[in-house]
Amino acid sequence: MTLADEDLRDAIRRELPRVRADLERLIRIPGVAFDGFDHAHVERSAHAVAELLRDCGLDVHVTRADGQPAVIGRRSAPPGAPTVLLYAHHDVQPAGDPMLWDGDPFEPVERDGRLYGRGAADDKAGVMAHVAALRAFGDRLPVGVVVFVEGEEEYGSGSLDRLLELNVELLHADVIVVADSDNWDIGRPALTVSLRGVVSCFVEVATLHNAVHSGMFGGPVPDALTALARLLSTLHNENGEVAVDGLTRSEQSTTDWAEDRFRREAGVLDGIILLGGGRLTDRVWNQPAIAVLGIDAPRTGEAPNALVPRARAKLSVRLAPGDNPQTAYAALREHLEKHVPWGAHLSVIAESLGSPCRIDPTGPAYDAARSAIIEAWDGTAPVEIGIGGSIPCVATFQQRYPAAAILVTGIEDPYCAAHGPNESLHLGEFARTCLAEALFLRNLAG
Repeated sequence: MTLADEDLRDAIRRELPRVRADLERLIRIPGVAFDGFDHAHVERSAHAVAELLRDCGLDVHVTRADGQPAVIGRRSAPPGAPTVLLYAHHDVQPAGDPMLWDGDPFEPVERDGRLYGRGAADDKAGVMAHVAALRAFGDRLPVGVVVFVEGEEEYGSGSLDRLLELNVELLHADVIVVADSDNWDIGRPALTVSLRGVVSCFVEVATLHNAVHSGMFGGPVPDALTALARLLSTLHNENGEVAVDGLTRSEQSTTDWAEDRFRREAGVLDGIILLGGGRLTDRVWNQPAIAVLGIDAPRTGEAPNALVPRARAKLSVRLAPGDNPQTAYAALREHLEKHVPWGAHLSVIAESLGSPCRIDPTGPAYDAARSAIIEAWDGTAPVEIGIGGSIPCVATFQQRYPAAAILVTGIEDPYCAAHGPNESLHLGEFARTCLAEALFLRNLAG
C-alpha cells in the first residue's frame, strides 16, 4: 500500500532527530581524499556510510578501483516498479586554515538554525537525505534503489569511470538522483539542468638553473615569478573576460541574480568590479572562467634576495556546457605557449578533466520530482538553474546510462559556504529536501 503525503510527512518528522545525529557523526570524520591527508579517515567514513545503509535493509558493500572507497547498497524493486540510483559522496574538501573557522571544522555545532561543520552541506547532507527517505518507508519501499556514495568526488572522481565499469550492472537504474547541488534560495527549491566542466592543470615556467643574486644579475636576467605573473595576466582581457581562443560560450539564462544579492552571497568587497559581461547567471553557468588557485614560490617572510629560478601555478578552467575538456585543454596549452614571455621554459601538466553537461528536464521522472518538490515546499515550484561548478559523475552517468533520467537536486543554499570556512546546512531546508525525496520515490512508483 502506497504511503500518503501526510504519512510521509509524519515519517520524516519522526526520523529527523536520528538522521541529524547520524549526520553529525559523519561530519566528525575528516574524510579528505586529497594527497597528503590521512586516508584512514576516508576508509572510516565509507564504513560508517555502509553501516547506515545496512540499517535501511540494503545489501551493501564497500568497493574501490585504484582510488578511495565507495559504498554501494542495493534493494530490489517490487514487481513492475522502477529502480532509482541515489548518488552522493562522503569525502569532503580540506578544512583549510582553522583560524578562519568559528570553531573546530569537524565538530558540528548549531547556530541560528544552521548546522556548521565541514561536509555538513557538501555532501554528507546528501548521504543523509537518501537515508532519511529510505527510513521513512521502512519495509514499504515502493521502488528498487541503488545507493552509490562516492569517496573521492572532491578530489576529481579519478576512479569513477573504473568503478562504474566494474559495477555497471549493479548500478543500472531507470532514474538517477544526484543529491549534490544548490537551491535557488532559502524557501526557493531548484532542479539543476546544466553544469560547467573543468580543466585543472599546473603551469610552470623556468628561467634559471638555480637562484642567483638579485643585485648582481637583476635587470637583464628574467626571474621566473615575474615571467609567470606576466603569463597569467594574458588569460583575461581588460574587462576580466577569458581571453583564451577556442573555448565555448553560450547565453541561455532566462533568470538572473540581482547584483547586490550576488555580491553578498559571494562575499565581494566594496568597490570591486565584477568581471565579464551579460547576465550574471550566464557568466557563472554558461561562460568559461579561469582562476589561479595557487602559486608555488618563496614565502615573503622567507624569500632570499635572489632571482627565483622557477615558479608554478595551479589553474582551474571552468567550461561552458557544450565544450569539450580535451579540446579546451589543447586551446589553453596553445595560448600559454604563444604568450610565455622572454623565452621562459614552459611546462603544462593536466591534473583532471571533467565534461560539462546539459540535462533534459522533461518526462515522467521530472513530473514526479516537481510534484514532490512543490508538496515539500508548500506550493513553491522549483527553479531550473545551472551550476557554475562541476559534478563529474553527472556527465559520466549520461555517457554510461543514456536511457536513464538524471535529476540533480538541491542540498545546499546560497549561504552554506561549501568549500569555504564555516560551511553550514540550513536545517529547515534539509528537512524539506528529505521529505521531497521520499515523496519523489512514492510518486515515481505510482
